[in-house]
Order: sequence, then structure tokens, then C-alpha cells
Amino acid sequence: MFVGGAFVRSESGRYTQVRDHGGAGAVENIPRASRKDGRDAVLAAAGALGGWSARAAYNRGQILYRLAEMLEARRAELAASLERGGQGAGAAEREVLSAIDRAVAYAGWADKYQSLFASLNPVSGPHFTFTVPEPMGVVVIAAPPRPALLGLAGALLPVITAGNTCVVLASEADPRTALVFGEVLATSDLPGGVVNVLTGQLAEVLPHLAAHMDVAALDLHGVDAALAKRLEEAAAASVKRVRARSLGEAEWFDDRAATSPRWIERFVEMKTIWHPAGP
Repeated sequence: MFVGGAFVRSESGRYTQVRDHGGAGAVENIPRASRKDGRDAVLAAAGALGGWSARAAYNRGQILYRLAEMLEARRAELAASLERGGQGAGAAEREVLSAIDRAVAYAGWADKYQSLFASLNPVSGPHFTFTVPEPMGVVVIAAPPRPALLGLAGALLPVITAGNTCVVLASEADPRTALVFGEVLATSDLPGGVVNVLTGQLAEVLPHLAAHMDVAALDLHGVDAALAKRLEEAAAASVKRVRARSLGEAEWFDDRAATSPRWIERFVEMKTIWHPAGP
């Protein structure tokens, strides 16, 4: 798992055994996150929030461009991991290229979405008001089972582009690719704690994160209805925002739809500032 800018084992010592698709290859042990691991990841994300949200939007864009470069540098390794998880060679290559393009797209949006969502509001009186977008805070993301890489990257990129930090529960279908993606994060310029990746069982960890008072929002992708209901109920106590999508695998490859600034808008809050006008 990747927490606070470092690779860590589960504090419980538990793991899940994973083989290559079709049962070939050696068995690998993948850490199985516990409630404590979830709390540690939220703590890391909360600690990184102030610095990340305070960075200039242009600087966040530069860091995301660097992330895209590191995805490109590990292109072969990521494709090989997807193949081990059951993708064909051509499909794996396509997914990696789409993930790189997705990172470049959100890097470009980092200093532009503000002009789309902000406004100067017409008011009657000796003052004027601005409405501007601000990050929500710590966002917990349940990545879709498939596509394992593009779904993971595509879900977290709009969240951090807006200045939020996040805790991501990786795909249970292919957790190894999430750990390779963690190596990309570790060798990029992204500050530690901005993105924290947990591997394990969603139904075990998510309800506790949904009730965590330092979590501002949930972003659920492909979560079944019964679990989603539990999460909404747990989130209600602290009035968390709960966003949910169930995109088909092909829809993640729709560049126009999946790189829309509306994905960023889902995880910003609008702040209105009143200012005196005139002498």
C-alpha cells in the first residue's frame, strides 16, 4: 500500500494472495487494509491538504504533467501488470496510453477550471460579490473494478486537480496494478499524502472511512447498491458529500466525457466573497 508517500504493510499483517489471470505464475501477497490503515491514510491525506490546496494552480498543473511523464516512463511495466490481471496485450497498451492522456488533460485543466466556475454576481447595493471554487478537503475514492489503471487514475485526477487530497481503495479485481501505480506516484513530484492507495476489501474498510469525521466526501465507482446504502447512512452523521457513478468499462475511454471539467466541479465548494464598492 502507498500511504503518506511511502510503501507500507498492513498494520494487521494480513494479506490477500493473487495469481496471474488463468492461475499461472507465482502466488503474490497483496496487503489487506484494515480499519487502522484507513485511519492512517486519512491522517496522511489531512496532513498534506494544507500544502497541496495552497499551491498555485499552475504549479499543481506542472506536478500533474510530471506524473504523466512518469506514467510514460513506466508504460511497459504498467501494461505488463494489466496483462497479468487478465487484459490482452493490445487492450493493456491502450489503457496505459489512455491513463497518460488523462493525466495530461487534467494537468491542463488545473489552472483553467476556475474561470469556468467562478462568477461576479450582480447585486443591489454599495458592494459586489465574487463566487470562487475551493477544494472540499479529504476525499475517499472507491476505484472501479475495471479498468484497473484508467479507472484508478481517472477517478483520482479530477479530485487532486481541484486541490483536494485523497484516499483511494484500489480495484479488488487487479490490486497489483494499483501498487505499480503507487511506484509512479512515489517517483513523481506529487507531495507525500496527496494520494494514498489502499488495497483490500471495500466492504471492510469503506464504512469506517465513510464515518470518519476528517473525510469531506466519498466518490464511489461501481459500488453495489447495498454497500452504497451503508456508506450513505454512515456519511450522513457528518454531512459528507456522496458522489456515485457506475460507468461501463468502455465509458472510461471516452476522453471527451471523462476529462470534462464537470468531473472537477463534483469536488469543489463555491465560496462567495462580499466586498465594499465605491468611496
